[in-house]
Amino acid sequence: MTTLSNHVPDPRLITAYAERRDGPLHRVNPWTKLGVVAVLVLAVTVVDALAVLAGLYAATLVIYGLAGLPYRRLVLWYTLPMLFIVSVAGPLAFLEPGRPILGALATPLGELSVTWQGAALFAELTCRSLTVVTFTLTASMTTKYNDIAYLLGKIFPTPIDQVTLLTYRFTFVMLETLEDLVKAALSRGANLSDFWANRRLYARILGMTMLTAIERSERLVTSMEARGYDGDITLYGDVRRPPVLEAAAVVVMFTVVVVYALVIAYGVVAI
Repeated sequence: MTTLSNHVPDPRLITAYAERRDGPLHRVNPWTKLGVVAVLVLAVTVVDALAVLAGLYAATLVIYGLAGLPYRRLVLWYTLPMLFIVSVAGPLAFLEPGRPILGALATPLGELSVTWQGAALFAELTCRSLTVVTFTLTASMTTKYNDIAYLLGKIFPTPIDQVTLLTYRFTFVMLETLEDLVKAALSRGANLSDFWANRRLYARILGMTMLTAIERSERLVTSMEARGYDGDITLYGDVRRPPVLEAAAVVVMFTVVVVYALVIAYGVVAI
């Protein structure tokens, strides 16, 4: 479906799963899914117990599978968030004081070791990040574009909603342009496997992509203004209010997270 890396989430594939599949989560109200995302963000922020965080992550994986989505794609798409996690949480695992797991390694700057506390911290940050990433992908791959556009138009104020909608739509044009340039380079015998040896080629591809994007965006604005665009994209879709049971479930989850934060995490309220 794409000549780009399988480690980068493809919005076309995500949209295809949302528009053409019909799993259990596809029939859940989009407002409910948005509420669950908000609850998960709050939960991974206030929860500090590794067991609870691991349980939340396991639950999101189960929901992902129940929605009929491919685990193989999810593992590949974990590359980008894992790079962020390793770059941020990796050094913290070495700097966290505690009992070393395999002993200390002597370096010119002193002894370096990964402690049990550091490993636990790394696992906590991993669970926090992957929980939100997994469910966000799940919600995106089970919600139609018109519904997402409607929610964006209702949540964000003007002109942020218009910029978000146009950016999402223009992403497909950017991907097609980048793929055409990659195909042209490969057809001429280029080898893109070695980044450093082909850094100039990568720079040319990126530069041409940006120039083409600017040129197409100017033509797009001109054509939209010729058709009467005045800064507002009218959305003809409509997302109904969530059913009572779904709304009640979101309220219960939010209440559980708040109670956990007040009683266990911060100890503000004693039982």
